[in-house]
Amino acid sequence: MKRIPLIGLGIAIATQFLILIGLYVQAQIPLWLGEPIRVKTVPVDPRSLFRGNYARLSYDFSSIDQSAFKEDQPLRQGEVVYVSLKKHPPGLYVFSSVSLEKPQKGIFLRGRVMGNRWRNNAGYRIKYGIEAYFAPREKALELEDALRDGGVAELMVTPSGRAGLRKVVGNH
Repeated sequence: MKRIPLIGLGIAIATQFLILIGLYVQAQIPLWLGEPIRVKTVPVDPRSLFRGNYARLSYDFSSIDQSAFKEDQPLRQGEVVYVSLKKHPPGLYVFSSVSLEKPQKGIFLRGRVMGNRWRNNAGYRIKYGIEAYFAPREKALELEDALRDGGVAELMVTPSGRAGLRKVVGNH
């Protein structure tokens, strides 16, 4: 009779361990399998007492005007959108278009609507999961200084539009 609770406890621990491994693998897939692209970025906040040293990043395509969407009705919080990017002459990718449908070709990012950015509902904030770059304290302070005038983020993008933040460098 005592074996059954031990087996159940072992299964519960193994399940939690497998879930954590799955979450880690899911977060790493873009970094392992993605195509590298470079985008312009601007820091928003350098450190957090709760999360450690990191740079919170914003991109030109983090806020998208409502007129860029073909849909007439307002988008819901958490709705998935696909932002297509095109390569700009200096080698950086910039916003091209946005859609609720997954593009069949080209470089695009899969994001989620996080709400209206402006009070008059003229645009949306989009999150891609690449908004924070963690670094050791010394490197975070150097990065904060280097990013004052903006910088470049190197992303790894999978064919499904999932992105991972590989590195960030300042304009200096």
